[in-house]
Amino acid sequence: MANLREPGVMHQRIVQFLTPAPDSAAARSMHRGKSPWVDAVHLLWSAWIFVVPVWNNDGWSTRWIVTTLVSYPLFLLLYYRCIAGPRAQVRAGALALVLLSMSLLPWYPSGLTYFIYGCVMLCTSVGRFRAYLGWLAGLNVVLLAETSLLGYPWQAVFSIPLTSFIIGIIIKAEHGSEEKDAQLRLSHEEVRRLAATAERERIGRDLHDLLGHTLSLITLKLELSRKLFDRDHAAARREVEEAEKVARHALAEVRSAVSGIHATDLAAELASARLLLESSGVCMEYAAPPTDLPQDTERSLSLILREAATNIARHAAASCANVDFVREPAGVRMSIRDNGRGGIDGAGNGLRGMRERVRSLGGTLEISSPLRGGTTMLVSAPLPVLRLVAMPATAAGGVAPAAQGGHSAA
Repeated sequence: MANLREPGVMHQRIVQFLTPAPDSAAARSMHRGKSPWVDAVHLLWSAWIFVVPVWNNDGWSTRWIVTTLVSYPLFLLLYYRCIAGPRAQVRAGALALVLLSMSLLPWYPSGLTYFIYGCVMLCTSVGRFRAYLGWLAGLNVVLLAETSLLGYPWQAVFSIPLTSFIIGIIIKAEHGSEEKDAQLRLSHEEVRRLAATAERERIGRDLHDLLGHTLSLITLKLELSRKLFDRDHAAARREVEEAEKVARHALAEVRSAVSGIHATDLAAELASARLLLESSGVCMEYAAPPTDLPQDTERSLSLILREAATNIARHAAASCANVDFVREPAGVRMSIRDNGRGGIDGAGNGLRGMRERVRSLGGTLEISSPLRGGTTMLVSAPLPVLRLVAMPATAAGGVAPAAQGGHSAA
């Protein structure tokens, strides 16, 4: 029975070992919609292990082949644990790669490649950039000492530390940018959630204020009309008519309140953008958006504003930003300005998405971004116009107005 269970236990342990940890680099790639094995492309650099013997007098000797057959699978195992294991274990895996490299250097120059991988993997486990530079400096000092004592050529003595510093700093900068992007997304989502919650509470209060007193008044008048129905039909009719007037007035107020709800998406996005930029050290000022925009137009402007605010926070290096709206008879204009570095690339994916949204509205997007002169983005979107045309005179000699486009004028 134990023999039957043993393969299942072994299979379970293998699956558990191969499954990326929730806080691993592979899991973060999955959260961003990428393959969990995207980091495996960096293994292409390990081809240097098989190229180094070209410059070695011994070439691909028997000792080199045996050492590679033993060390390379161990290298792959440690590399996998660095990208798929828990973040708390990454430092141990990276240092194990460094130790593997230094232990093989007396007879295996290809092991220098393992050292570079160890330095690069270390960047994900060291939070601060200065601390990572300290680790790099310390490890490379030890490497320089060992390679000098072993009589390695000066090209190897200086090229390996230089390579580990360059690649490590680039990867560390990329990880820092990804973490900042993730924090911005979380901050933006949290702000939108809080804005939506506040808006629901506001709508609830408005409806309570609008309907609470009105419904109570209608209830009282209907109760009074029921009591007066058998004694005074005229008085009962008056109470019912007054209740009808109150109900119609309440209906008009509710319609007016609901028509203003459509502007809350843009207003909430403005509040979200302000909190996002201020958390990044950018002061933002904005004007109140128009309240009579069609829902499609307002939604597109909200998404454009969101993308623009994210770009300012990530790339502009600005200290101030401003958002203005101009309501015109035939359309609306939204301008977004910042005093950042300017010189943005108009072919980026974010700007391409903005242009597509504006184009779907039949509008235009103009961008002015001189180098070190800030960026100005002007969005112009047309609005449907209600036009009245004269109809043939009626029998009474009057003129009946009608609206083109399927709408009637009241």
